[in-house]
Order: sequence, then C-alpha cells, then structure tokens
Amino acid sequence: MIVQAAANVAKYREGGTSVRIAGSNTGRPSAWAKARAEFIGTYCLLFAGTGAIIINDLSGGLIAHVGIAFTFGLIVFAMITAFGDVSGAHLNPAVTLGLFFAGRFPGSAVVAYVASQVSGAVVASATLGILFPEHATLGGTMPATSAAHSLLVEILMTALLMLVILIVPTADKKKKVMAAVSIGATIALAALLAGPISGASLNPARSLGPALITGELRELWVYLAGPILGATLGVVLCRCSHGGATIVHRLGCRRPFLQ
Repeated sequence: MIVQAAANVAKYREGGTSVRIAGSNTGRPSAWAKARAEFIGTYCLLFAGTGAIIINDLSGGLIAHVGIAFTFGLIVFAMITAFGDVSGAHLNPAVTLGLFFAGRFPGSAVVAYVASQVSGAVVASATLGILFPEHATLGGTMPATSAAHSLLVEILMTALLMLVILIVPTADKKKKVMAAVSIGATIALAALLAGPISGASLNPARSLGPALITGELRELWVYLAGPILGATLGVVLCRCSHGGATIVHRLGCRRPFLQ
C-alpha cells in the first residue's frame, strides 16, 4: 500500500487529475457496477415505456401516442444522465453490439452487458405483469403491417439512433447533457414516426422482455434482427460520413460515455 500511495503521489505531482488511493472505491467503475447500472437502466426503460403503453390502453387512450413517444424519450434521457458515467447507459443490446462493431466497446464486456439488459427488461415486464395482469401484451411489439415492412422500419430507425450515438460529442459535462437530450429526442422521434408501424422497438431487450413474460413470440425475430442490422448500418454510415476511427478526435470527443 505504501508503494501504491507513493505512485499515486507521483502521478498527482506529474499533473494527474484523478488519483486513486489504495483500498478506496474511487476511480473507474467495476465490471459489476457497470452490469448493475445496465440492469437498472433497462429495467426503468421498460417499466416507464411499456408501462405507459399499458396505462394508455387501460385508461382509454389518456396518454395517447405522443405521450408514449415522449415517455420513451424522457426515460432514455434520464437513464443516460443517471448512468452514463457508470456504464455508458447503453440500455440496448443493439447499441452495445454497434459500439463493439465500431471499435468503441471491448468484446470481453459484450455478454455481460447484453445479459444485464435482457434481465432488466424481463424483470420489468414481470413487474408490470404483476401490477396489470389484465393486460394481454404488456406493451409488447407486433407489426401493424407485414413483418418485412416492420423489419425495414426497425433497421432504418435503429440506424438513425446508432448514427446519433456515434457522432454526438460528450467531451465535457455540458456536452454530455446535450448528448442525452439528442439521444432521448431521437428515441421520441422514432417512436412518433415508427410506433404506428412496427412499435418502434429499436431494442431487442425492449421487445424480448414482454414477449417472454406473455409468451407472445410471434414475429419476435423482427425485433431481434432489425435493431442489430440497423445498428450495424449506423456504424457503416458513420464511417462513410466521418472517416472511420478518426471520428472521435474530429469531434473532440475522446471519451464518449456511450463507450
């Protein structure tokens, strides 16, 4: 511990701005803390977002389509603000995979993140099932037209979301807040536009949670494949428009919190 403390003092004298004292809990979040943040964040996303759908159905449309869209956008904004500095607040397996494909996220952490996100979604849907047992779908997603049509919509909307996530700068505290606003607004916009067509999932966990609890697995593949393909497309579009790996430095964003 004396050696570690001496090293910390030396780092401080050399201009380091973050000193970790041996035996303390400060510094970078642990893998467990990140997984826990993804679980809680995804739980809150499902509880608020699909909960709004359930309450709207049971109240005869009191919240309405616009209200549901804004609920999803607001909860994403809130969770990014709350957990962005802990885990990156992916809240979405497609986003985690997209960041991995883009070289912004380590492959060794993908399984833990996806498992935490899916678990959070399933527990949230189970909670809603207990609270509202009379609701048949628990806010699940189903194509309003054909499966192919909904698949295309999911791909395009998720590509838009992934593109925003990859290019939005988060170099300082103010920019992090604006990033949360931008991503939340993109979610709300996608829900407004694509909600009546595909349900605007953009997130495999968001669709998987209600499906597993209700047993309604028809067309679930659309909401597993569509967002992952869309996230991949978003990475390709980002690289085409911003020159690949140099994008972070061009935007002055060395450590985006969706990382």
